[in-house]
Amino acid sequence: MSGPGTGSKPPTIADVARAAGVSPSTVSRALNREHRFYRSPTAARIREIAEDIGYAPNPVASNLRRQQTSTFGVLVPRLTDTVMAMLYEEIAAASLRRGYHTVVATTHDDPDRERDSGEVLLQRRVDGLILTTARTSGGFCQELARRNVPHVLALRTYGDSAASVGDDRLGGYLAARHLIDLGHERIALVAGPDYASSALGRRAGYEDALREAGLPVEERLILPSAFSMESGEDAGRLLLTLDPRPTAVCTVNDHTAIGLLSTVQRAGLRIPDDLSVVGYNDVPLAARLPVPLTSVRVPFPSIATAAVDQLMDLLADAPAETRTFAPTLIPRRSTARPA
Repeated sequence: MSGPGTGSKPPTIADVARAAGVSPSTVSRALNREHRFYRSPTAARIREIAEDIGYAPNPVASNLRRQQTSTFGVLVPRLTDTVMAMLYEEIAAASLRRGYHTVVATTHDDPDRERDSGEVLLQRRVDGLILTTARTSGGFCQELARRNVPHVLALRTYGDSAASVGDDRLGGYLAARHLIDLGHERIALVAGPDYASSALGRRAGYEDALREAGLPVEERLILPSAFSMESGEDAGRLLLTLDPRPTAVCTVNDHTAIGLLSTVQRAGLRIPDDLSVVGYNDVPLAARLPVPLTSVRVPFPSIATAAVDQLMDLLADAPAETRTFAPTLIPRRSTARPA
């Protein structure tokens, strides 16, 4: 078959791309056996076209042209947060299974540090970024989108960027519904910061469950936190000042639950006799506390694997849509019927 590239010069990737009606980068990934896109029907069709017009790839030249490093950059708030450490390990494992390595940088949930750390990773020529640091105000995510930098969000969402997340609204609903079903009517919430979509979703689910049960949503029962044990301790001190005191509390994550438990137990309250507590994420420590913590389990392996696959789709010029995974309530001894 004659076609583009026929003559004295051998066909190029650009010739294959024109014949197939795709971009040159898509052709490159269709020819790369280590890429997930290689196994798709579209990639098989591109290889058939390449063979028909007589294209013969030069692997060394191809790698030099692409300037790929087979490395993903990952931005997390902090690795001292068990959830972020767990998620990063899952992302690293999923990437390695696909022939990629990962480099992680921390931001301490500070927008300026997020931007600086992200730029450092990009200067190291990572092929794309996975961010667990998205803020509802956009910020660095908006910049990446404007610059057409391949990136995927994990755990938090913003705008049109592809994301891999848990269904936080469902999780917040499950936590509050569990307490309502036990008979609790005065239920507090240790809410996370408003800049995180995950915290906003969990609060919305909590409010959904209360309204469904005909219970009022009281602002004074919604206590602030910053995803940390220290802010959980502060929330515990606020909870002790409430009169009448709640009989149960949902928390935005297990770390805030542990901080709250520390404060209220030092004050002489018994868990769950005086206060039922539900955490979120179900970190390994939750089941090993002196009073095992009821928690909402988030499927971190699925979220991490999907994020890696989405990033690889973007690198292959394929669409990547947000994926949402359902959490599961894990009842333990920190919740019981009100006394």
